[in-house]
Amino acid sequence: MRTILLAALLAAAVTTTGFAQNEVNQRRKNQQNRIANGVQSGQLTAGETANLEKKESNLNKEIHADRKANGGNLTNNEKKQINQQQNKLSNQIYNDKHNANTATYGNNEVGARRQMQQDRIANGIRSGKLNAGETANLEKKESNLNKTIASDRAANGGNLTNNQKKAINARQNSISNQIYKDKNQ
Repeated sequence: MRTILLAALLAAAVTTTGFAQNEVNQRRKNQQNRIANGVQSGQLTAGETANLEKKESNLNKEIHADRKANGGNLTNNEKKQINQQQNKLSNQIYNDKHNANTATYGNNEVGARRQMQQDRIANGIRSGKLNAGETANLEKKESNLNKTIASDRAANGGNLTNNQKKAINARQNSISNQIYKDKNQ
């Protein structure tokens, strides 16, 4: 009788541990999908995405370190803390997706290329080929490029000079290559 009871308790503990880990992993995956959808729809700007992904990357590192310190498992206090951090990140995803900031790129060659790059990043997030750190780095580059384009247009009455277009194209090529490398490593 004691053996059966002990076996049942051990099975329950293993199941609970596995469930908690699966729950944390599924929640991380769901949040990545929400971010990917926001990137693709334009509800999240490159700057907002970089910020969210940096926070997601830091949380992933924390979870990894906690599991490593505890033989692959999370303590109850760690689970509670991670849940609170995921709630906070979830709220920020919602707020960023529903604020007045949207990613609009215009109906021109530069704008079409920017949108295509965002779609590639969103697909990488959704497929899991881009991790949070890689996405944060790419989106930071995209955000900086967007600021340059806005500044160049403001300085030239809304237009880009041929030299500015060449410089932007070179930076877009660099980002495009980085997207490819990050997704295919």
